[in-house]
Amino acid sequence: MRKLLSAYRLLLAATLTLVSAVAQAQLSIEITGAGASRFPVAIPVFENEGSLPRGVTDVVRADLERSGLFSLVDMGLAALPVTTIPDMGSIRGRGADAVLAGSIYPQGDGRFEVRFRLFDTQKQSELGGLSMRMAPAQNRAIGHKIADFVYEKLTGQPGYFSTRIAYVVKSGPAAAPRYELQIADADGMNAATALASREPIISPAWAPDGQRLAYVSFEAKKPVVYVHTLATGQRQVVANFKGSNSAPAWAPDGQHLAVVLTKDGQSQLYVLNADGSGVRRLASSPGIDTEPAWSPDGEWIYFTSDRGGSPQIYRASASGGGAQRVTFDGSYNVTPRPSADGKSLAFITRNNGRFQVAIMDLATKQTTILTDSARDESPSFAPNGRMILYATDNGGRGVLAAVSPDGRVKQRLSVQAADVREPSWGPQLR
Repeated sequence: MRKLLSAYRLLLAATLTLVSAVAQAQLSIEITGAGASRFPVAIPVFENEGSLPRGVTDVVRADLERSGLFSLVDMGLAALPVTTIPDMGSIRGRGADAVLAGSIYPQGDGRFEVRFRLFDTQKQSELGGLSMRMAPAQNRAIGHKIADFVYEKLTGQPGYFSTRIAYVVKSGPAAAPRYELQIADADGMNAATALASREPIISPAWAPDGQRLAYVSFEAKKPVVYVHTLATGQRQVVANFKGSNSAPAWAPDGQHLAVVLTKDGQSQLYVLNADGSGVRRLASSPGIDTEPAWSPDGEWIYFTSDRGGSPQIYRASASGGGAQRVTFDGSYNVTPRPSADGKSLAFITRNNGRFQVAIMDLATKQTTILTDSARDESPSFAPNGRMILYATDNGGRGVLAAVSPDGRVKQRLSVQAADVREPSWGPQLR
């Protein structure tokens, strides 16, 4: 099975257009589909926003609209100050079921105070508000926090706009490619390179604390697992055994990793401490086991195995023991990724020769294929489970895309003239 996965990746690599890319290129996002029923909300410009070098209102609007769950109701150019109780009947008459009022107050020390309140125009009531201090350069972070507030108040679920994503950008000529592990906001902005290398970087995985990434780097001319602390840039080798060291996956406690090692033969699952100590084999399989992913309660490890004759998804207790087969439909199901609530499983399935993102309801075992593309890989849930980020192929170039669990909301994220792969969505930080 590993050969199949490797062959698939090599096929993708062979079709890539290799051109130079700017080191910190931003991901541009194209919305290719939206929810059938969207919540109409009015986001008037914040009072006194002109005092900011860069505004927050457009960030809030873009976040909400991009989610596919909201439609924006035009309120013109007039601001709605936070101190004003809006005419909710009139705003309701324009079609908005909710409206946000906000103001910006310069503080005299170069900082600003942002105050906002959210109103339900149907119930003619206030849903709450916040006051936050910000430096001018924090306009996007504050805008994301406001969008998260609106999202949670109106949907009942946490927003994901303040989260970050990791991905790998490949650029340069084929003879001397450059690989960059980049970290960006969930909207693709503020991209920064955490690691650059002439050797491949694959399988980035966020620790639950959102401060560390585990990944595989080939800079030692073989696959080695590292843990990278983003704030300091400090890196630690945690798996460098004989043979291949790959596919790190964090346990929910942030203290352990599941990895795939070949030190004792073919690819098998192991668990080790986050500093690389305490290595223990999870199980002995007659097949190739790979691509582990922990369940959110830490009780199970989902993984891909060909022990039954074809690549399928299984799960085993994190404490060891026998494995249970999870997927039965089709002859190729790989890369399991459980949702944060543990109710769903995203994975890649082969459907009529195409590799597509699918989702399984783990209670009913019902599976739904979410995409119509042909070369999808590396699915990764948003922390609230409302979107699935994945890599796919567009015109021979790797791009990122996202799809909602019902398949209705679709986005495409791409870097101009570069190849983007290996996405991983970071955790929700409170």
